[in-house]
Amino acid sequence: MGFGQGLSGLNAAAQNLDVIGNNIANSGTVGFKSSTTSFADVYASSRVGLGVKVASINQRFTVGTVNGGGGEYDIAIDGAKGMFRVTDQSGAVMYTRNGEFLVDKNNFIVNAQGYRLTGYPAGAIGANPVELQLPMANVAPRATATATTVANLDANAKVIYETDTTTDPGADGSVTLGGTAYTFTRDGAGTLSWVTAPPDGTYTEGTETVVITGGDGTIASGDIKLIAGYSEFEAPTVELGRPFDPKVSSTYTNASPMTVYDSLGNSHQVMQYFVKRPAGGSGSEYDVYYTMDGKAMAPTTDVSGVWGNPQKLTFNNAGTMTNAPVVNLSFAQPGGNTTPADPLNIALDYTGTTQYGSNYKLVAKPDGYTSGEFSGINIGGDGSLVASYTNGETQIVGTIVLADFSNLQGLQPVGNNAWTETAASGQPILGQPGTNGLSKVVGQATESSNVDMSKELVNMIVAQRTYQANSQTIKTQDEIMQVLMNLK
Repeated sequence: MGFGQGLSGLNAAAQNLDVIGNNIANSGTVGFKSSTTSFADVYASSRVGLGVKVASINQRFTVGTVNGGGGEYDIAIDGAKGMFRVTDQSGAVMYTRNGEFLVDKNNFIVNAQGYRLTGYPAGAIGANPVELQLPMANVAPRATATATTVANLDANAKVIYETDTTTDPGADGSVTLGGTAYTFTRDGAGTLSWVTAPPDGTYTEGTETVVITGGDGTIASGDIKLIAGYSEFEAPTVELGRPFDPKVSSTYTNASPMTVYDSLGNSHQVMQYFVKRPAGGSGSEYDVYYTMDGKAMAPTTDVSGVWGNPQKLTFNNAGTMTNAPVVNLSFAQPGGNTTPADPLNIALDYTGTTQYGSNYKLVAKPDGYTSGEFSGINIGGDGSLVASYTNGETQIVGTIVLADFSNLQGLQPVGNNAWTETAASGQPILGQPGTNGLSKVVGQATESSNVDMSKELVNMIVAQRTYQANSQTIKTQDEIMQVLMNLK
């Protein structure tokens, strides 16, 4: 027996303890991947082994627990497939599972070592990865170009007339004048015509007195003068005309506001005034007038206080709208003479608008928005970096890229929770999280170390016993040598 076998065992056990100690030391390191030691026996030409050697240090790329409640920019890979791709200050590319990120003074997403997270530019999935940088400028405004209005216009609403209109002409009848009955008829406008005209004169019946003049067969204006009511002559109902005026609520049936934006992001209020008109043909009609900030918006016109050119909405007897649903609104100078905004043109779509016998209701959804400042970031499961702005808008400013390797064991650990590719690992396979077999990511979360503490403690006991046993072989060899030396 030689000393070599025992010495090799001591060295192998010491390296195993080093690996176990490193695992235990990094049990709290985010994204850390533990390692195991593989041993191999050593033989020469004899049948007796020459001891043991460390064949390799194998990394375990199993998934650690994903813990939520992290920082705003923390990211966890929710699965075994994928590693973050980062670059150091020199531009060298490394890979890591540590998703503890923050933002540096230049708005780059970096880890504690200053390595920058890389990904795809906005709208360029599959392009060469770039260092991801959060926006610093305000999001540009967007002028309103389209809007939808889905409304129900009450079929039971009262009609509003533009001119004085006889709405109830009354009925044919008769009246007794001077003891003689005279009959009359009425036309659609309420005008009375005598069947047999009474003589001109003043007639009194009880407490009622009437004067008949111009008894020419037609009772024109002034032909009848009611002295005391003479109830047999029922006057027709005349509805007073009320031309549209946005300042007078009795001239329209309903009104609803809608906020729109010009090319500079300034907000404006567009009003839709719905006016129920008399039924035309087999359906019903509504006129719609449009104003923006109190001024007529085409197609509506306002000439010296006379409003005209409304949009007509027509409905059949089932309450379904029958006219073309899209109305093109325009305003030449939304910013006035002092703010040079582009002309505002809006395609207003009334698809789905009805006229049923229920209360008025309107839902308007215009597009467009004002400018807004960057307020935060949300990270989607597909790696999308969704920036939020103070105007309520969001936009994707980039997408995290993940890398996978054919042989993860071939990666070279370089410290700081990072690895670099080698010839043994193969080239990285890049992609968007959740595609091509890559895992999804979780925002505001981190992946804990995959170290199993109980297992490591057991392994440490075994390694310790192994070390002690190898030391005993050396001690035994020494005792044998002492016996040989004492034979003399």
